[in-house]
Amino acid sequence: MANCKQRGSALPPSTGLEGEGNCRLHFLPKYLSRQNNLLSIAGGALLLLLVFGQSLGAPRSFSVDYKSNCFRKDGEEFRYISGSIHYNRIPRVYWKDRLLKMYMAGLNAIQTYIPWNYHEESPGQYNFSGEKDVEYFLQLAQKIGLLVILRPGPYICAEWDMGGLPAWLLTKKDIVLRSSDPDYIAAADKWMGKLLPMIKPYLYQNGGPIITVQVENEYGSYFACDYNYLRHLSNLFRTQLGKEVVLFTTDGAGVGYLKCGSIQGLYATVDFGPGTNVSAAFDAQRHAEPHGPLVNSEFYTGWLDHWGSRHSTVSSAALVKSLNEILAMGANVNLYMFIGGTNFGYWNGANEPYGAQPTSYDYDAPLTEAGDLTEKYFAIQEVIKMYHKIPEGPIPPTTPKYAYGAVVMKKLQTVLDALEKLSFSGQVKSLYPLTFIELNQAFGYILYRTTLPVNCTTPTPLSSPLNGVHDRAYVLVDGMAVGILERNRAITVNVTGKAGSQVDILVENMGRINYGKGINDFKGLVSNLTLGKDTLTGWTMYSLNIDEAVKQGLLGDREATPADPPQPVAFSSPAFYSGSFIIPDGIPDLPQDTYIKLPKWKKGQVWINGFNIGRYWPARGPQVTLFVPAYILSTAAPNNVTVLELEEAPCNSEPCTVEFTATPILNATVHSDYKQSRRLFVKEDLL
Repeated sequence: MANCKQRGSALPPSTGLEGEGNCRLHFLPKYLSRQNNLLSIAGGALLLLLVFGQSLGAPRSFSVDYKSNCFRKDGEEFRYISGSIHYNRIPRVYWKDRLLKMYMAGLNAIQTYIPWNYHEESPGQYNFSGEKDVEYFLQLAQKIGLLVILRPGPYICAEWDMGGLPAWLLTKKDIVLRSSDPDYIAAADKWMGKLLPMIKPYLYQNGGPIITVQVENEYGSYFACDYNYLRHLSNLFRTQLGKEVVLFTTDGAGVGYLKCGSIQGLYATVDFGPGTNVSAAFDAQRHAEPHGPLVNSEFYTGWLDHWGSRHSTVSSAALVKSLNEILAMGANVNLYMFIGGTNFGYWNGANEPYGAQPTSYDYDAPLTEAGDLTEKYFAIQEVIKMYHKIPEGPIPPTTPKYAYGAVVMKKLQTVLDALEKLSFSGQVKSLYPLTFIELNQAFGYILYRTTLPVNCTTPTPLSSPLNGVHDRAYVLVDGMAVGILERNRAITVNVTGKAGSQVDILVENMGRINYGKGINDFKGLVSNLTLGKDTLTGWTMYSLNIDEAVKQGLLGDREATPADPPQPVAFSSPAFYSGSFIIPDGIPDLPQDTYIKLPKWKKGQVWINGFNIGRYWPARGPQVTLFVPAYILSTAAPNNVTVLELEEAPCNSEPCTVEFTATPILNATVHSDYKQSRRLFVKEDLL
């Protein structure tokens, strides 16, 4: 049945069963027709029972075979070749397209995270509908013929805000995340008590696609090294999911990482990228698991980006060389990422020293951010072909892109003008500034307001001496922009003004740290500001719900007012701009995907038809264009574009535009002194 096994691995299941048993069913009609002259119906049934009884009647199983150093699926030796895809970074309408492309590349499994904060943005308020319907995603993967390696956290890293942990955990200021801290354990238990029963029916032994489930993530890279915490999670997962499921851990391919990241009862796997000594990396896994399958849970096809650093790339040649070495050893492998996708809205993470990740999570993956087929995709497919038969038939093509052209933008209101419309909850007063969490806000922007206590006739330093601006603040005095404070980069601006002059500081949360000991990342003004040597007091704060204001269309044209005061050359007051464009209904196959480019704009946020596309920052790069999926566009009505420009719009002397183009730009040249702490394929030991 060797040929049958190969063909069976390449065919999507039509019965809900996978593997060789399903393959046998595929050939069953032809086999029985050849027996018609020899067997009665009863005899045929008996033969069927004798030949195929185990496949048809035995329960589905997936397990670790420590004697043969492999996985076993339904009793047969099994090796997965998987790819990472994050449903939370891809529009639901494209889930099927991306999964089919992964299947046609020769993968027999996918790997995905479940971000806690994506589904429980407020305590006890769960959302698993629409774009967050993870059950539908699992069903779709199974229907296509892909097994699933699930990584439900509670911590996931993933270059996602706070590593997937919800910001509201920080309401307890001294909470020790990812530890036995009772408050953290209580919250994690409640979340897992909601999530794990949902995914249990999708375990392989229960008829679903999930073959393995990860507990926590790269815990050996975290400072806590709390074995009681890992034991607690292990017991929790076992209680909720049963004894049969294969639970695993993932850590860097070094004994030092496995020391704190692995624990008895959870199968230890490693992660490493191209150029690594493959044998040495798996030797590290063997230190924790002397027997069992070799597994690279994150084989890096690319790497993450930061604002102010060049776009990371990995050559196809280096990738396939290492991939071939891994497969030649009989190891299991997951390609991270196979498609990266997009950090729409505010979901991007950050690393230490503080460097936020951009909106694009393209990752230089085999499928681009927009799902395009690349040379790397086909190079990987050629390697996989050497080890098992891949599906026949056409690969879903790259989705077409359309350049809708330039859209003229007009100024609506400054943030200060629109303050009442943006701050639904009203003002909050405090002697000292409060953080985002203290103001019950997780993402976006908050306006802090106070007054100058003394005359500043000469430039006087307004400072954050404890580096307490998290993460970027736009400073205005009497409505005039005077400078920017930025975490780790600029802790002082000079101001002038009379005693009593209004000081407004718009603070942007640029994404919470997702990796390492700094994940308890508070936002806003997290320490006091000083004017000269004096601490500023008497703050009024406004939580801004900009997304809702944009959706409701509240930022219309302002009434006729005197011209804006002259602004310094470098900065202007943060303001909203809008424009619209019509997609012709006479052209077939529109709307199509596109990219928005903001030439000469500096930094800000973009919404299209009320959907938060993400952050732009071409002045720092490397990302210049933002991916705009077709499903948010309309051919029946004008498409509205809203821009919040935080620094300086190119609209003072001439009409300003944004441009919709068919070509992405993710690798623009940047000039920055930012030093990444997470180098390509190397995870620093933060103990």
